[in-house]
Amino acid sequence: MTQETLYAGHASTEVVNKLLKNTYMLLSMTLAFSALCAGLAMAMQIGPMMSLGLSLGGLVLLFVTLRKAETAAGLFWVFAFTGMEGASLGYILNHYAGMANGPQLIMQALGLTSVVFIALSGYALTTKKDFSFMRGFLIAGLVIAIVAGIANIFIGSGTVFMALNAGVALLMTGFILYDTSRIVNGGETNYIRATISLYLDFLNLFISILHLMGIGGDD
Repeated sequence: MTQETLYAGHASTEVVNKLLKNTYMLLSMTLAFSALCAGLAMAMQIGPMMSLGLSLGGLVLLFVTLRKAETAAGLFWVFAFTGMEGASLGYILNHYAGMANGPQLIMQALGLTSVVFIALSGYALTTKKDFSFMRGFLIAGLVIAIVAGIANIFIGSGTVFMALNAGVALLMTGFILYDTSRIVNGGETNYIRATISLYLDFLNLFISILHLMGIGGDD
């Protein structure tokens, strides 16, 4: 191995470590900001239509944030996006908070999500295994989940709802491994885009786990 190769490897490691540091720092801040916005939305008692409107607005901001990820304005847009996504959870969180043991249910779902996220991220970070082979399966599964979710709006089946959330939770565990390995192995070099990917993994995993844990006490 030449000296130049050693220097290149060292530089590459430094770049990845810096990317990881910036990504997880921004991820922790955006999750905290989302939680704050969710709390404000709960206090305002937003309704289902407002929640839907915020979700659609968040989708628009997602595309804007991805386009602005390489610019100085990227940080503003990532907080705008995650804040709106957090606020959109106000109605769902109030629904579960209104159950007997509702607050405990929400905290348990958040705790379980955090444990799963940290464990899977830690595995991908320490092993540095390349999970890019999962891409096709994950995208196909996501498309199926979206189609099934839209269909169940009209079907209204509790069984389909439960199966759908179990499937989404499983998909998100795969996405956590996939997105983390992309950062470690050079597939993603922008910390704002990396943050968005991991944020969406965490958020969707939390929502799915919350639905699964709360379905036993749901009407």
